Amino acid sequence: MITVIDYGAGNLMSVSNALAALGEKSEATGDADRVARADKLILPGVGAFGECMKRLRALSLDEAIKSAVRRGTPLLGICLGLQLLFERSEEFGTHEGLGLLPGGVTKLKAGNRPLPHIAWTSIENVRGRLLGGIESGEYFYFVHSYCVHAACPGDEAATADYGETFTAAAERDNVFGVQFHPEKSGSRGLAILKNYIGI
Repeated sequence: MITVIDYGAGNLMSVSNALAALGEKSEATGDADRVARADKLILPGVGAFGECMKRLRALSLDEAIKSAVRRGTPLLGICLGLQLLFERSEEFGTHEGLGLLPGGVTKLKAGNRPLPHIAWTSIENVRGRLLGGIESGEYFYFVHSYCVHAACPGDEAATADYGETFTAAAERDNVFGVQFHPEKSGSRGLAILKNYIGI
């Protein structure tokens, strides 16, 4: 059973449907006690970093997530959920994140390319358990205007480029995250979710 964290800022249905397609049961909850006791967590995210952190704190979900991670529960952040795993963001001011991974979030230096970055984009420098079976050069679906720069190179499980190179996936121990949407990335995205189910 995978617990999908519901704090009013994520596309829960598409994640749940993708898990169901893989035969995996899931539940969505905003209850901090259930999140803290979960066997496996997914943190989706849509919207602005600061507002999402405010919602997590209001529901005591920030501490519940940290407690679960400390006891070894696997956690997967998707899109903004990846960004929330890091220490801080510069989106509409400076905001503190969950601090589970060192590094920060900045606006994409896209040059003359449009923002948000909405495109199928290849990932490179692929490594780690979450992306097992995925090769550098494969394409995934991205929707974002801000991006992560992992402070520790060992935490970076993949990179992508849209005017600048950024962290497309991160992995450290039981903490995982992807900037792209695996639930909207076809068979390769489902393969990543299947990997996560097996962790």
